[in-house]
Amino acid sequence: MKRLLWIDISKALAISFVVYFHFFRTVFEHYQPPPNDWSSITTGTVSFLRSAWWEISGLGFHAVGAFIILSGWTLMQSTVARAESGRVYWGKWYGARFVRLYPMYWVAHIVYLVSPFVAKLEPVDGRIILSLLGLRFINIEMNFMYLNAAWWYFSMLIQFYLIFPLLFWTARRFGGWTFLIAACALGFFVRYLLLGVWPQNGLWVLGGFALCRLPEFALGMALGMWHAKSSSRAEWFLLRGPGLVVGVLLYPAALWLYDYSYVFVDFATGTCCFLAIVGLAGLISRAAGLAKLLSVVGAYSYGLYLIHQPYAIWLGLRIRPQPVLTFLLIFLITLAILSAWGMVLEKGTNGLVNKILARRKAVAS
Repeated sequence: MKRLLWIDISKALAISFVVYFHFFRTVFEHYQPPPNDWSSITTGTVSFLRSAWWEISGLGFHAVGAFIILSGWTLMQSTVARAESGRVYWGKWYGARFVRLYPMYWVAHIVYLVSPFVAKLEPVDGRIILSLLGLRFINIEMNFMYLNAAWWYFSMLIQFYLIFPLLFWTARRFGGWTFLIAACALGFFVRYLLLGVWPQNGLWVLGGFALCRLPEFALGMALGMWHAKSSSRAEWFLLRGPGLVVGVLLYPAALWLYDYSYVFVDFATGTCCFLAIVGLAGLISRAAGLAKLLSVVGAYSYGLYLIHQPYAIWLGLRIRPQPVLTFLLIFLITLAILSAWGMVLEKGTNGLVNKILARRKAVAS
């Protein structure tokens, strides 16, 4: 299956926005921007730009929803390609997913435990067993954000992988639109129950119970199906500007949902963020050098996701507060270093695992 350059660029932008958000929140946690000054054109422009930067920076967590959509897309795309070339052997499929996810996840734990320059905000205790298993939703209040809060996404992801064969069969059997509508109805209903009828800890809605994020994941799957059938039409909308414009224009409506009902917020903000990110990826893909660089970051975004937050918090606690331009420069340097470190870890881990599996096959044969 041919990798789509703009998908990798989109992943790079999404994970970079998440890293930026965690760094921003740490550095400016107790900071209040100065009051706006509209007394002149110059001060008014500075006030406007500072307010816009502050508001946009606070939306970084919406990139998680975009990443869920991208995950659904890529998983659907790869599985459809396998199904069209022959039968999907789900046992081997699960084995491949296990090998893809868990070794690097375990390496991230080791890196956290032995690495300097990481924020260690909680003691290492018996909870690490559930963390290593990925079952962080057990006793969710104590375990979901344990050690590295970003790892909650892993717990959600393995739930989606567990039910993916059912989702895949349903999407192929009933078509993209029917599947998406049904998945959204189920996801919104579950969120409604957990938020209103039977109120539970908000971590379940965040991703502790994966069905709460099914609308985003299903949207990604449906987009993957539609792209396979009509790639030129889908890419024209997503990459040539219309999708970016739609995402930006609808963003205020998505944010308004915070005051209306949180049932629909994650899907709406995630979709708008996805359209904006993919639209930007389409523009960036025209600049060959930058596109190639970001595509590499996106291809190894899993490693960056797993290791970034403790480093970002450690550094952020030591430099706050900073002038905006200084902060942005430090962030870019930090992002480059963390991207390279995550890439080394992920590439090395995958290479080691592949060698071990190759040796086992050679011995078995």
